[in-house]
Amino acid sequence: MIPHTQRALHPLRALVFVAIGAVASHHAAGAQDPEDPAGWPAHGGDAGGQRYSHASQIDRKNVSSLARAWSFNSGERGQETRDGGKTTFEATPILFDGRLVFPTAWGTVHALEPATGHELWRHDAKVPRDRGYSEVTSRGVAGWAPSGSGAGGGAASCSRRLFYATIDARLIALDSTTGAPCAEFGEAGTVDLRAGIAPPRHGDYQVTSPPAIAGDLVVVGSSIGDNWSAATFSGAIRGFDARTGRELWRFDPLAGARPPDAQVGAANAWAPLAVDAARGLVLVPTSSPSPDFFGGLRPGDGRWANSLVALRAATGEPAWGYQTVHHDLWDYDLAAQPTLTTVELDGVSRDVVVQATKMGFVYVLDRESGEPLSPVVERQVPASPVAGERASATQPFPTRPGPLRTLERFDSESVWAIDAADRESCRRLVEGARYQGTFTPPSLEGTILFPGNGGGTRWGGVAVDPNRGWVVLNSMWTATLVQLVPRDELRALAGPSRDAGWEIALQAGTPYAMRRIDLFSERGIPCTPPPWGTLAAIDLASGERVWEVALGSPPADHPLALHPDVATFGLPNAGGPMVTAGELVFIAATREKLLRAFDLESGRELWRGELPYAGIATPMTYTWEGRQYVVIAAGGHGKAGLEIGDAVVAFSLP
Repeated sequence: MIPHTQRALHPLRALVFVAIGAVASHHAAGAQDPEDPAGWPAHGGDAGGQRYSHASQIDRKNVSSLARAWSFNSGERGQETRDGGKTTFEATPILFDGRLVFPTAWGTVHALEPATGHELWRHDAKVPRDRGYSEVTSRGVAGWAPSGSGAGGGAASCSRRLFYATIDARLIALDSTTGAPCAEFGEAGTVDLRAGIAPPRHGDYQVTSPPAIAGDLVVVGSSIGDNWSAATFSGAIRGFDARTGRELWRFDPLAGARPPDAQVGAANAWAPLAVDAARGLVLVPTSSPSPDFFGGLRPGDGRWANSLVALRAATGEPAWGYQTVHHDLWDYDLAAQPTLTTVELDGVSRDVVVQATKMGFVYVLDRESGEPLSPVVERQVPASPVAGERASATQPFPTRPGPLRTLERFDSESVWAIDAADRESCRRLVEGARYQGTFTPPSLEGTILFPGNGGGTRWGGVAVDPNRGWVVLNSMWTATLVQLVPRDELRALAGPSRDAGWEIALQAGTPYAMRRIDLFSERGIPCTPPPWGTLAAIDLASGERVWEVALGSPPADHPLALHPDVATFGLPNAGGPMVTAGELVFIAATREKLLRAFDLESGRELWRGELPYAGIATPMTYTWEGRQYVVIAAGGHGKAGLEIGDAVVAFSLP
């Protein structure tokens, strides 16, 4: 869910974290090269979020020759906005009807010519810029063609559509050819997603991820601001008719789980969804109920919260669900898109869904039943010492693959530092705080979360190598210190806490406010042992890690740059990887202005491409007129303290 960060972040701390005219492309709609017939038609490469491309022109032998082919600047950097400093550019473009399409954080959709980056049209949703928003981002758009239609576009207006949702919670349908709103959808092309759920001007109810398309259904979740109140909005997932915009169903993950007098909400799905068309399922990753760090008003496990839920696309009813955290007290939402693939297990092909988590766990579940392919053990975890709280006695731990990283012990004597000054500043933060493993409940004296609530694998998700049955994923391994504050002590504590860089959240309606801070020294170096950012490949059949490498390097002028082990440290990261049939993994994700290519087989870095801004996004690729392009949004990350940019950059072979 969304952290309300109220301070500037140190570079290593960063990431913790109007039509221009209906200019038609000269290509026929959908004229992707036969070498890669699927192109990249969905946010995750396909409806199942595999982030895999059959394009193989760029491979491990020639990737070193990759060079910039073109770049495009949207002009959007959050200027003249109340929350301009939060602007991020996390979008993954899609290739749909012969156009490369993506949204900006403030709701302008651009369509580009794939070979040149020339703008064909744009549509500005006119998102109000004077409101306060929890998060300012939009990760993508979705393309829709009527059931049974072919690859070519129809002549009728809006016969093929692009759907996207804005941070002020509107679902918009555009003609894929011209960018004009589809008048018959909702009201003049727009459905108000706040209707019946949130006040019209409330900035804590948003949509930040692209809709999912299931046949003639458009499915959307929501992004709900964390920790301001227990009585927040419903996290209902909703399905709309792609032609008319009529709501066909809604699924509330907390329905039946709220105590009679409780007013808890959320358990929303803010990450991208996935679709299993063959089974008629929409795979939904849900978040924690409100508020994150005190659950005394929401006793029990939370039903479908913190769960991967398979909804029947026809009705919105759950076919099955698998909960990854019971009674969440750590903001351990399911933040990654579920990923569909097939695994060969004991000579039998199994259709599975892979769900990566913030805790560094990877669940592999049968798509038909939701049952894990290998044992998941319910292990006893620490009880809560806080009055009014009842933490779950056990939590689920997958065994194959097991946790990607654990921290057995962490206290003031085991902090990691490069010198005495750093060690002392980390010790002052950690002194007296509790840490008894991943699921140590929040406390009045302070509790260390490892990974922190922004760690593990997040909205960038995983990428699949379907030939080997591997997944590739990037992870972040830093810690957060969380403390519950009795409400009568908040006034005295709030000022000094903010001055010291703590984030304060009211958790209104509960006995406790919350404060938290990333566990970094005063110079911005993590207090936990490295690596702090990794890229890994996992064999899904065996559960074994095939390889793992550090992802990212500190800048040359940083104190860490001279450390003898700097190559093993990695950096905090956000965004995701992409795998291609050329046996390559492409990823940016760190604060560096670089896109990297790794050898899929070994994890060895093969190439670096310079970007104008950090690429806190997931790359995509396509083949157009016989030439393969690799494209990424390079826009920095305002909320993480990085320079805000507006570039989309394409690379290809000379």
